[in-house]
Amino acid sequence: MEQTAMGRGAGREVQLAPHELIVTKTDPSGHITYANRVFMRVAGYAEHQLLGKPHNLIRHPDMPRGAYRLMWQTLQAGHEFFALVKNATVDGNYYWVLANVTPDYDPQGRLQGYYSVRRPPSRGAIAAIEPIYAEMRKIEAGQGKASAPDTSRDWLLALLAEKGCSYQDFILGLNADVLKAKGVAG
Repeated sequence: MEQTAMGRGAGREVQLAPHELIVTKTDPSGHITYANRVFMRVAGYAEHQLLGKPHNLIRHPDMPRGAYRLMWQTLQAGHEFFALVKNATVDGNYYWVLANVTPDYDPQGRLQGYYSVRRPPSRGAIAAIEPIYAEMRKIEAGQGKASAPDTSRDWLLALLAEKGCSYQDFILGLNADVLKAKGVAG
């Protein structure tokens, strides 16, 4: 029986090298159709263990479901999505990424799937998002399973509205130094 990311222990952090990028592609339902070698090495999966599997195979239990609800709503509206994500490896370790997920359309405008490019986030960004995600998980634990992701997403959006920014602007702001050093931001 294959081990899945859900329900494993905390493990140790695996860090991407500053120059490394993780790249994956999925079909419209989120099943992996491509994974680069960096992803396979970091997550600890062989290609045959990934292709055709749901991308949430690497979901870490520390990630609030509300963050994924926000991601899917953004993507289904046709917009790209930036997030800080804690993923699980096959052996129970974890790694943080600054993820950029983009819808992929054919020439006729039909959704073909999603591209995701992930890079190492700043340590300060991780430190800033961890208490926010912890509060979202706490909110989710006090809710019914069906309503929990919406409730924690709404809390997150209200928190950021108080700060006068969107989730994407917040995430990009936390990582501005990393992106500027990579030549991604001006």
